[in-house]
Amino acid sequence: MSKAARERSARERLAAERKRQAAREKQRRLLAIVLGTVVAVAVIVVGTVLVIDQKNKNGRAEVHQGALAPLSRQADGSIVMAQSGVAKPELEIFEDFQCPICKQFEEATGKTIQELAEQGKVKVVYRPFHLFGQQKDPIKINSLRSAEAALCVPADKWISYHDALFKFQPAEGEKGFSPDDLVKWGKDVGVTDPNFEKCVRDGQKKSTVDAMTKYALQDRGVDGTPTVFLNGQKLDSTQFMNPAALRATIDAAGKTGK
Repeated sequence: MSKAARERSARERLAAERKRQAAREKQRRLLAIVLGTVVAVAVIVVGTVLVIDQKNKNGRAEVHQGALAPLSRQADGSIVMAQSGVAKPELEIFEDFQCPICKQFEEATGKTIQELAEQGKVKVVYRPFHLFGQQKDPIKINSLRSAEAALCVPADKWISYHDALFKFQPAEGEKGFSPDDLVKWGKDVGVTDPNFEKCVRDGQKKSTVDAMTKYALQDRGVDGTPTVFLNGQKLDSTQFMNPAALRATIDAAGKTGK
């Protein structure tokens, strides 16, 4: 091989090596950008989760906005939401504030139920109880404390407090519904009764919760939550988890009286 050919070959090899180095450098830069983006997204996600979690732990309960039918508490502890003179159709809601599906039910159809009651189309009876009495803590105590606290709240603050309990519902297996939080949320929604805090902290409504739990499990055969009855007939989830389906079911019951 001539000297010129050898020099040309060397230049070509050098050029090829530089090209390979440039390609490797480009790959390293792209990898750094990708990794940086992934890390940034992860930081944002974790930060958002922490902010939401902190908000849920230390957040403020909100007063319900919008028209509602009158609310009253019955002797057995249940809450009735209905316009004067409306007795049928009657929608009974058995719920546990620690129940995740109850939270989904409230988020899906809670406003629809409130609207129908305000329009005089249904009488609503809320029957909170202690479903998780046979479970281990913290789910057991979360369930009990929230039910007791809900019964300490005056009837006119029920919906706001009811909303707060589901909003701040602890994840299953996590501690939550501390007495401090339960008292704070009551004050947030406007509870001014000086006996409210003592009622919550001393568990003064436990006997009422026990009676409501017995009524749900033994007298009415409730075996899970949410359980919803319309004029004494148990609805299935396809009827009460969908706002349009629930509205249609209640409208039909109002027309037939059944």
